[in-house]
Amino acid sequence: MNPSPGFQAPEGFYRSLPKVDLHRHLEGSLRFATVHELARAHGLDLPHTGKLRTMVQVYDGQAYTFENFLSKFSTLRLFYRSPEIIARLTREAIQDAAADNVRYLELRFTPVALSKVQDFSLGEVMDWVIQGARQAEAETGVMTRLIASINRHESVALAAQVCDLAVERRETGLVGLDLAGNETAFHAEPFARIFQHARQNGLHITVHAGEWQHGENVGLALDRLHAERIGHGIRILESPRSTKMARLRATPLEVCLTSNYQSGAVPSPRQHPLRRMLDEGLNVTLNSDDPSISQISLSDEYRLAVEVLGLGLNELRQRVLAAAAAAFLPQEQQARLVQALAEEFPLSMD
Repeated sequence: MNPSPGFQAPEGFYRSLPKVDLHRHLEGSLRFATVHELARAHGLDLPHTGKLRTMVQVYDGQAYTFENFLSKFSTLRLFYRSPEIIARLTREAIQDAAADNVRYLELRFTPVALSKVQDFSLGEVMDWVIQGARQAEAETGVMTRLIASINRHESVALAAQVCDLAVERRETGLVGLDLAGNETAFHAEPFARIFQHARQNGLHITVHAGEWQHGENVGLALDRLHAERIGHGIRILESPRSTKMARLRATPLEVCLTSNYQSGAVPSPRQHPLRRMLDEGLNVTLNSDDPSISQISLSDEYRLAVEVLGLGLNELRQRVLAAAAAAFLPQEQQARLVQALAEEFPLSMD
């Protein structure tokens, strides 16, 4: 069914649903209470609490542009100041996912950015994130896998280092490589060989594409970077070629509703192309992106999809199962995850 106008689920309904989040950035998942604590503990020269919030979170009245959205990361990355802090922030991100009933989480992080504050080695940063993730997975029961992210504005040489280090850590839960960052100013093509190497050496590939720039970038990511999934991809319908390619391949699109309008990629929540993407037969999944920056949870994204964009409740169930089927897991584990969620999710929510 499509819920009627004004439909509102009972309190706690969306939080009660089992969830899969394929697209969540560690750097966008810091609790503000932890940010405030660390700022004081380390004597960081940052403004008072109210101003600090505006530097790390999106608020009404701020410009909804990708420049403003990405600027939050510059401040947030100042807090990765020790092995203990990096492991702690990773644990807290996974604990917050567990509190929202996320059953499977893929958490992506940017080793180059996290290494800069204290000039850590890339390998050390990766190991500390892995350590925090394994601890939190054991504590919460949230099955967690990690994705190393490369920014488009950084050098190809640095990207190659990240790729090689990630390949070395395939058996520790670091399962994928991602290309992210400013899609408007920096092209993906220079990274094609690196992503080909990653795929050939057992890493899964997801690429931010078609978020702020033309949907043709999705086709480029599929063709040249061997992407198995696409981060966002909300402008794909601008490109009939990319749309056809993604539909034929059933390529999962990692859609993040709130960040898509907070970053200026869509004018408002009601104008999000989610419905049209589904009507075109595209394999859409729902994800959180940067819960702390956006001040949301994945439950909020589910509510937005249903109560604002008119997704049927059974359609929501299908999108969660589609996300489970797109997990960067071995086929048998993937199948078990889908089955477990299908059994737990209400069989009919109409």
